[in-house]
Amino acid sequence: MPLVPALQPFRTTIFAQMSALAVSTGAINLGQGFPDTDGPPAMLEAAQRAIRDGFNQYPPGPGIPALRQAISHGRRRDHGQVFDPEDEVLVTVGATEAVAAAVIALVQTGDEVIMLEPHYDSYPAVVAMSGARHVSVPLRTTDGRFALDLDDLAAAITPATKLILLNTPHNPTGTVLTADELAGIARLAIDHDLVVVADEVYEYLTFDGTQHLPIGTLPGMAERTITVSSSGKTFNATGWKIGWACGPAPLIAAVRAAKQFLTYVGGAPFQPAIAYALEHEMDWVAGMRDSLQHKRDRLCEGLLAAGFTVHRPQGTYFVVTDIRSVADRLDRPADGMAFCLDLPRLAGVVAVPQEVFHDDPADGTPFVRFAFCKKDDIIDAAAAGLARMSA
Repeated sequence: MPLVPALQPFRTTIFAQMSALAVSTGAINLGQGFPDTDGPPAMLEAAQRAIRDGFNQYPPGPGIPALRQAISHGRRRDHGQVFDPEDEVLVTVGATEAVAAAVIALVQTGDEVIMLEPHYDSYPAVVAMSGARHVSVPLRTTDGRFALDLDDLAAAITPATKLILLNTPHNPTGTVLTADELAGIARLAIDHDLVVVADEVYEYLTFDGTQHLPIGTLPGMAERTITVSSSGKTFNATGWKIGWACGPAPLIAAVRAAKQFLTYVGGAPFQPAIAYALEHEMDWVAGMRDSLQHKRDRLCEGLLAAGFTVHRPQGTYFVVTDIRSVADRLDRPADGMAFCLDLPRLAGVVAVPQEVFHDDPADGTPFVRFAFCKKDDIIDAAAAGLARMSA
């Protein structure tokens, strides 16, 4: 039986495609955003200890109490948000599941979900699964960053709009939405009685003193916001897939109703390890953030030297480049997809074409995303390959 029409555009992810290309060509993988170093040693030992101690069967559906308490404590400590760990915190299989369960639980056929564009590739897919329709609002390049025009957002809202799917710090652009941008989103959400699902997985990974402001902390937003985050980016444990959703009890109950029939539970021995890390390893996170800022600068310098136009990110793992100047030098079209498919041959590097994060690929054609969450020698080797390509 063929794939249903709503999912026809989502047969495979660009990350799987580009990671397979890296393996098949032996190229350096700056496409998929996963670190090549592990998280805090004591956290790793806590997971090993949990396995040895027999913590290998189904944990409680909402997550073990110790982890829900640690998540609640972390939100209060770091952002001043207050969540009851009993019914306002839900542990999920990564942030991806938290977003999926929220969308599936809260919208249906005929509804509309607004998201920022370019958008993480799972967002349109999960909206399609829900039967709803997504509406994209562009981030526009302004003064070296990708910025939100609140007039664009206001114009996108219709009587069918039920939910805003927000991502800040933003993947793939690296933008951190400003207080003014967030206040404008909040005002529109309140005026139109919309729920906001805020994907904040990169909340601790911001640079140059840039502050991440959770939209759920703004006046009138706590009761209409589901805040999503994850241990994967915070503690260099992307493969553990321990995420969470926090929000008012009625919204979290709705998310839990969907989540329990997706995976039910996940990662039993990883949950006590993440609970430990949230309570004891935030200094490690601060050091990792500083290291990432250094890696960002290192890769940006290499990209600039190779002739790319660079949009220096305020957060996340990623730097977006405009390839037009390099394409001109190589006497080829500024086609990001074709460029990325040929980049292993040209430079021994794999990156991701930004067009896959747009409804109309033409809007992202000249942009390519590189990941810098790699060891310095890997970044240097990639930069050297790109420089040789452009010489």
